[in-house]
Amino acid sequence: MKQKKPTKKSQIVYLSHGGGPLPILGDPSHKAMVGFMLQLPSQLRYPDAILVISAHWEENVASLLGARTPPMLYDYYGFPDQAYEINYSAPGSPDFANKISALLQKNNIPVHIDPQRGFDHGLFIPLKLMYPQADIPALQLSLLSDLKPATHIALGKALCELNQENILVVGSGSTCMHKKKTKGLHSCHILLNKL
Repeated sequence: MKQKKPTKKSQIVYLSHGGGPLPILGDPSHKAMVGFMLQLPSQLRYPDAILVISAHWEENVASLLGARTPPMLYDYYGFPDQAYEINYSAPGSPDFANKISALLQKNNIPVHIDPQRGFDHGLFIPLKLMYPQADIPALQLSLLSDLKPATHIALGKALCELNQENILVVGSGSTCMHKKKTKGLHSCHILLNKL
């Protein structure tokens, strides 16, 4: 008798988060993107946690945001004052970060949990639009600074066990970033395809 493959519980989306804080600031060129993000949760199951892989965080080793109450990281410049007052107060999840860390270590992938890092705009822009109540634990996973597809494929395969969790995995980037980031976005896309 053939054994049934377990049903995948995780959900994965890859989206552009726009130009810095512009979607939140009401920039007219982001109207369609904002509309998409506002309606997207109605197409998804309500997750127990959200893991964001942002094109704005690269480290030498896979790194996880480990703060229980992550601060805001305004990783942009040159915008009006209200861009630096945006707040997204979702809780972090050190327990989930530890679980992901254990999965990566089990697959011989070096990992670091950063208890100080805050939510960058690759997380807080889309999630503020999608889940404004900020009541779902959220954390981030960095890309690897080598941006090599093979290392990101290995990372994605190591995370496959998360498929049985009721989580939302968000690949957050934009296709109009500079060349180095475009390579990083390709790595993020590869990683997500392996989940």
